[in-house]
Amino acid sequence: MDIEELLPQQPEGGKEEQRKSPLLSLEKDLELYAASIKEVAVEIMVEGISANPIFVAHQHTVSIGELILDRKELNTEWTIQASTFEEFVEKGIISPEKKALFLKSYKKPEDYMCVFVIVPEGANFIYYPYQVKSKA
Repeated sequence: MDIEELLPQQPEGGKEEQRKSPLLSLEKDLELYAASIKEVAVEIMVEGISANPIFVAHQHTVSIGELILDRKELNTEWTIQASTFEEFVEKGIISPEKKALFLKSYKKPEDYMCVFVIVPEGANFIYYPYQVKSKA
């Protein structure tokens, strides 16, 4: 799933949305964090911790992964924690029946960060490219 799929769709010719999606600020923070996240992803893979790093983006407190980017320290909107596919399975976020399906859809970690986004309405996985295409 790409971030665009989680962003609210604007009604055609309708009014501007009353409330901005928190995912707009997430996209801004992921652009800012991309180099740091990629560095951690490479480290996770090179050290043999996991071939499938997962990053958790949240604005509250969560008990999965290790804190790598704190929104309070960085004066941003989102905190990022580093985790792995294995921890997600161990904690039951990815059920044993869904492991193969998840790995099949997992995008190349050298090109995309796998982000588990937690918002009050729920949580979902997105894949965000490290290199965002420039808007020419």
